[in-house]
Amino acid sequence: MSSRHDASEPPGSPPSPPTSDGDNRAVPEPTPPDPAAPDPTGTTSTRTIGIGVVFLLVAGTLAVGFAIKAPCVLHDWNDGRPFTLGCYTDLVGLIQSEQLTGGRLPYLDPCQGVAEDSTCDEYPVVTMWTMRLSAWASGDSTTRFFFANAILMWIAALWTALLLYMMVGRRVLYFALAPTLALAATNNWDLLAVAITTAATFAYLRRRDVWSGVLLGLGAAAKLYPALFIVPFIAGRFRGKEPDRGIHLAWAAAGTWIALNLPFALWGTTGWMEFFQNSKSRSASWNSLWNAACKLATGQGCENTSLINVASLVLFIAWVAVIWVVKARRDPGFPRWTLGFPILVVFLLSNKVYSPQFSLWLLPWFALALPNLRLFIAFEAIDVLVFLTEFGWLGATNGVHGGLTEIPTSVFELAILVRAGILVLCVIDWIRRREPSPEPEPPLPIADEVPEHVRV
Repeated sequence: MSSRHDASEPPGSPPSPPTSDGDNRAVPEPTPPDPAAPDPTGTTSTRTIGIGVVFLLVAGTLAVGFAIKAPCVLHDWNDGRPFTLGCYTDLVGLIQSEQLTGGRLPYLDPCQGVAEDSTCDEYPVVTMWTMRLSAWASGDSTTRFFFANAILMWIAALWTALLLYMMVGRRVLYFALAPTLALAATNNWDLLAVAITTAATFAYLRRRDVWSGVLLGLGAAAKLYPALFIVPFIAGRFRGKEPDRGIHLAWAAAGTWIALNLPFALWGTTGWMEFFQNSKSRSASWNSLWNAACKLATGQGCENTSLINVASLVLFIAWVAVIWVVKARRDPGFPRWTLGFPILVVFLLSNKVYSPQFSLWLLPWFALALPNLRLFIAFEAIDVLVFLTEFGWLGATNGVHGGLTEIPTSVFELAILVRAGILVLCVIDWIRRREPSPEPEPPLPIADEVPEHVRV
């Protein structure tokens, strides 16, 4: 008799409730895996901890993060504390720079008195309007604005943890206990996109392809990176000889993104285009490999932004293609959706910007596709060093003294290179490993495969 979980499903995959198809056929719930059963891979995802414990651990990590941010949230910045203490957060200052203290509507109402080297309405639709709603709730207070947004990010973190727990059990700890989560959870609004993308992955693995596409489209309207996962998700469906499902996912993602963006593109074109124009004209930042390469080649920062834009795209596509081919030759049957991990790494390394909060994007994927504890610890250690030295470098550049600004610039530059090297090792390990990953549920059996006593 067929069931909704085949014999190749990895240990610890959560059982699905009984479901029925359009003909009212039902399949009984499979027997849950035995938590005491040995796992030959050594990295079983069996749920040996409860979700309550997971939530407490996430809350603890977020509490540590708030303690780090508190000096910048509750006190004035005039003494340079964002750079000496490393407590900087966009959730404080952007209420002013994005002109959200009044009743201005993002994109639809023009920004007033913006300096030539500054931007306004520089975020995608979902993020920009999350900020707008938070500003209405908080009024003109920067402290209340922080808490209005921080609460949303904390909820997003807990939601992400819940979804990961349901997919990979105790491997959720790669997310829940990550120092990056403490440092960057309230640095910006990235956790919003992280939660949406994790929900899209959950829907995909539960064969809710349209919902997965809707969520990817929603995520891309918050932060463009979730759109990267459309390709591996569709590839997984085509590999499974279900092209219709992949096409439905693609249309759902595109339709959702268009539906959210089209009104602003039509009635607030100039403001809506600001995000894309800013992304295009932005020069390679100090935290990117491009900046390091330009310094090595010319002794100064990168000046030809257009060339870097083209080169970044070419390198991204080329390296993703190489990784895909190499992995497929080593392991022809690997789950295509797990390509999301190396695609994300290559994007971060080839991109001209790697902001501190971007590392949050990777955390769910360590739990989903690369549960290598040694590499994870190495990545987290160096990512913390990059975070602290980056703000110290920024402070020193702006004439601030004391605290983190006393760390030599060479430490920051070396940390960026080491982090890139560790991420390359992560991709290599992903290519080499054969550990089972969470798999999409197989299609429901045809009527003849379902015994009479379980038909409804």
